[in-house]
Amino acid sequence: MTLHWSSIRAPRRTWARATAVLAVVLALAAALLAARAAGDEPSEGAIALLLPEAKTARYETSDRPAFLGVVEQRCPGCDVYYANADQNAATQQQQAESMLARGADVLVLDAVDTVAAVSIVAEAKRHGVPVIAYDRFIADAGTDYYVSFDSELIGYLQGTALVAAIREQGPRPDGRPPGILLVHGSPTDPNSAALAAGVHRALEGEDIDVLAEYDTPDWSPDKATDWVESRLTEFSGRVDGVYAANDGIAGGVIAAMKAAGVSPVPPVTGQDGELAAAQRIIAGDQYMTVFKATNEQARTAAELAVRVLRGEVPRTTAMIDGVPSMLLAPRAVGAGDVERVLVEGGVHSVEDICTRHYTTACVRTGLLEESP
Repeated sequence: MTLHWSSIRAPRRTWARATAVLAVVLALAAALLAARAAGDEPSEGAIALLLPEAKTARYETSDRPAFLGVVEQRCPGCDVYYANADQNAATQQQQAESMLARGADVLVLDAVDTVAAVSIVAEAKRHGVPVIAYDRFIADAGTDYYVSFDSELIGYLQGTALVAAIREQGPRPDGRPPGILLVHGSPTDPNSAALAAGVHRALEGEDIDVLAEYDTPDWSPDKATDWVESRLTEFSGRVDGVYAANDGIAGGVIAAMKAAGVSPVPPVTGQDGELAAAQRIIAGDQYMTVFKATNEQARTAAELAVRVLRGEVPRTTAMIDGVPSMLLAPRAVGAGDVERVLVEGGVHSVEDICTRHYTTACVRTGLLEESP
């Protein structure tokens, strides 16, 4: 039997309840249709991305767009809150608190100062919000996940490359062991300590004098320049190579060398595969960099954040101090690797690298063909 509304008789109170429920359902449906018509889908949740600074080019040119791209693709209904702290730990604290107050459901945090960031993690825990430590490990904070590269391996790659370059130079004319400077990253970044451990491991058993070491505040290229200028005066004629923790610091080191009239510039390491570093490598000013697929790192963190937001328990590849972690593999890049790793890998184009100032160097290294 097919029942029609007209054939159903019910108590007046039942009709009233049914009418009220129907009104609510119709109102919700109308709101949903209006939101969809306006292109404003209901939010599935909010993911907060906090990056530490903009002096290192990769954060705004690689990490941020790659992260946003994955969230947009995997979770169109997700909101993303974004902030860059401009190397100020207090600013990052305020940014995190603001995002938590707005209702962030997952916090992806690349800490300016990993010691100060412990309080950010604690505040997130107070709100019941999971935290993914991004790029820099936050010790003793109880973060939920960690996404980065193996920093000690990166330091080891840098150290072994520097050792190989110094061996290629042959013995010093004065018979002394070769001398090097170690210009580390920020003392508040635990990655710096891991990088340094890798470098020292590469130097074990080598007849190389470490003339001096420096922890560069805030990873500042300018501060690295000032320190190296002073060491070049102190160790005049003794500096045969420099470990620079990243490409920004390498740029500062090379600027100091050139200002002091050091020619040719001795081997200088780097890290991050920045465009300026690729150009310096092609020109012969920087010996190598370590390329970290930061876009892949950002995509991994974004995928992880979406899964955590949805209540999943993602699979990880390692445990770092009890924190489930995703560690990606780095690659050493010298002059002979720029085209294969950075150009063919879609990191930088030949046009971007081979600007007018670098045309001759690009022809010499095979990135450009010589004009007839």
